[in-house]
Amino acid sequence: MHQDIEVPQPGYPFSAIVGQDQLRLALILCAVHPGIGGVLVRGEKGTAKSTVVRALATLLPPIEDRGVTRAARLVELPVGATEDRVVGSLDLEKVLRDGERAFQPGLLAAAHRGVLYVDEVNLLHDHLVDVLLDAAAMGRVHIERDGVSHSHPARFVLVGTMNPEEGELRPQLLDRFGLAVDVRASREVDVRMDVVRRRLNYERDPHAFAAGYASDDADIARRILDARDVLDGVVLDDTELRRIAALCASFDVDGMRADLVLARTASAHAAWRGSKTVEESDVRVAAELALPHRRRRDPFDEPGIDEKALDDAMRDAAQQAEQPDPPDPDPTEPDPADPDPTEPDPTDPDGGGANADADSSGADEEHRSSPEKPAGNGSGDRDAGAPGSQFRARLMEVPGVGEGAPGRRSRSRSAQGRAVRATTERGKGIHLIGTLFAAAEQQVTRGRTAGRFRLEPADLRGALREGREGNLIVFVVDASGSMAARDRLSAVTGAVLSLLRDAYQRRDKVAVVTVRGRDAELVLPPTSSVDVAVTRLRRMKTGGKSPLAQGFLKAREVVLREKVRDPQRRALVVALTDGRATGGVDPVGRSRIAASRIASDGIASVVVDCESGMVRLGLAADFARHLGGGYVRLADLSAERVADVVRAAA
Repeated sequence: MHQDIEVPQPGYPFSAIVGQDQLRLALILCAVHPGIGGVLVRGEKGTAKSTVVRALATLLPPIEDRGVTRAARLVELPVGATEDRVVGSLDLEKVLRDGERAFQPGLLAAAHRGVLYVDEVNLLHDHLVDVLLDAAAMGRVHIERDGVSHSHPARFVLVGTMNPEEGELRPQLLDRFGLAVDVRASREVDVRMDVVRRRLNYERDPHAFAAGYASDDADIARRILDARDVLDGVVLDDTELRRIAALCASFDVDGMRADLVLARTASAHAAWRGSKTVEESDVRVAAELALPHRRRRDPFDEPGIDEKALDDAMRDAAQQAEQPDPPDPDPTEPDPADPDPTEPDPTDPDGGGANADADSSGADEEHRSSPEKPAGNGSGDRDAGAPGSQFRARLMEVPGVGEGAPGRRSRSRSAQGRAVRATTERGKGIHLIGTLFAAAEQQVTRGRTAGRFRLEPADLRGALREGREGNLIVFVVDASGSMAARDRLSAVTGAVLSLLRDAYQRRDKVAVVTVRGRDAELVLPPTSSVDVAVTRLRRMKTGGKSPLAQGFLKAREVVLREKVRDPQRRALVVALTDGRATGGVDPVGRSRIAASRIASDGIASVVVDCESGMVRLGLAADFARHLGGGYVRLADLSAERVADVVRAAA
């Protein structure tokens, strides 16, 4: 009986991709020089991010492996991967069969000389991202765990893709990626038509479509191989090296990683062009790919580099490249440009006195505010104004131990956390060492023979793992007239921005409820994109009554609704108010009842008391008691003002 052999469907050709020229170039340069450190691809959904990455793997040179030639691998790392799966672990089969400790390689070993692709890298646990980036930078993996010491090469093209709407990477991790590219669908009609036409042709006959671009793909693959061969001979002279250093200095990037990445990328681009010398154009291309994401020190900074700013920096760098630095001045000679320290500075409004260095933290802003002002006409149409100074906020944790999404705020039991101990109860995976030790104690009584390790079901031990989780932080911001009347809303919004930055760094979801006028408004539904919260907060209006009861009820509604979607994510309600509930019948009593409902639902909470002045009514503290949560004064919210970590919600 004749049986047809099914031919595998070819992937979408690399050269058939329309547009995305910068992304394709970044991937090619990393293929030429894997030491660049990988590419982070940021973009909206439906922009062919995954298609481009998968197409690249087919262009990499074949690999000689133990006398056999094979194609370079594309290894995909799932978001839920454990550290054992990524870096490797004990070979359990050899341990049980031979009683021998042996190493079982992980995905990093499988990706050697190929492509390691991490889709939704922003959702991957932070410590795993660190492991990947370390391996990509060093080209080797070192494992010291479970009594095994092992090292193996791991040179691969690391590509991470992400949709910024689903949450950002921390700036510290952004910097670890060599290159970054923002992609978006073209708004040109002809380009969009071409994308659709090619995709339909591919779906109609993949083999014929791939054959039509085979020669173009083969040409790119040949050029990558040629560029690799000449890369070590590419000359980066002092002129271009000075240009690179001047560029990085002008954009004020942190550390020296950017300089190294620019040098490697410019060399790879020169090799890709077929040149033996790095030129100014190579440095320009490298800057466009390596600098935009490194300028984003703060989660609320806009990514990217303005073309004019880059042109100006390149022009300044050209001047630096043409002339050496002037000699260091004699430290014994005074600089005539320096002002006389004994003379007052006419530009200093404080006269340069001892008070010129007064503390300006956002937590103390309320104590230095201008005299109290009336709330205008009370219509509630005042802008909130510019946020006050920001600071490092003290840690607020949800009490207890949860099982929510990986993050960096509250304690949790998780499959990705570190193994705390072995347990006979159900754990997160098997605790190998605990299991083997439990079985080893019984080998004599079980009559173990040479070469056979006897394992029984009773020996199995679960791994009790503990890590950190991200929470849902619901901010209830009192924007009523009583807050604005004292010009304290600037300090409050500065504090909220500080808390939002803290939430971003700890991988939380956030929601923002504002209270003013006659009702409470959910200005931001729960989201992982914290920078959106900042944009909404800066547009906030202030004035009018203070319906705190509606604010507490709205926050409770948000938490309960989100719990249906994500039952494992625990919530923390953070209310910033002076406690002066107004509007309607018995506003204070109704607010207490609403607060008690949050407490009865077991929702953790913290009240940030924004009341100031010589006479304090203590209303915010009263609401904190009804909420059953923590209480912090605005002036004590800054982590710099306390030496230890405070569990404010406990």
